[in-house]
Amino acid sequence: MTWMSDEEYCELTGLDISAVEDLIESGKLTIKIEDGVRYIDPSKGAIEAVVPAKLTELAQRNTHEMMVQPAFVEKTIGTIINLHEKVLDAKDETIEAVKVENEFLREALQSLQELYDEDRKTIATLTEQLKLSQQEVEFMRRKYKLMWNKAIDEHTS
Repeated sequence: MTWMSDEEYCELTGLDISAVEDLIESGKLTIKIEDGVRYIDPSKGAIEAVVPAKLTELAQRNTHEMMVQPAFVEKTIGTIINLHEKVLDAKDETIEAVKVENEFLREALQSLQELYDEDRKTIATLTEQLKLSQQEVEFMRRKYKLMWNKAIDEHTS
């Protein structure tokens, strides 16, 4: 038989010294005193004294009450599988929607690129026409100046 001091017993059970003394007074713990030191027998009375009555009642219940019925397990697994399939379907729908949106954006980008290319060609054509028109205006200005200079010279001479 192993005997423990008060401090060791308190440390083992997690009870404070006043609770241990109450258990000793009620006779639920076996003690002995040697050389003025009190020792407690941890093997006797510990279960009834330390473990609450409700806990022992729960431990002694029929285990059949606490068993999970196979039908409940099957229903739970079926529900989980059903939810998983719904999540997978929703994921597939989301992926399909994103693909459609990406295709739409790709087509819109290609259309904008084509418009940009057409606008660039139009700008290049208009720039070329503007250069030709400026050259023609400059040619007409020189021709007009020469013609008037010749007319003035003939009139003055």
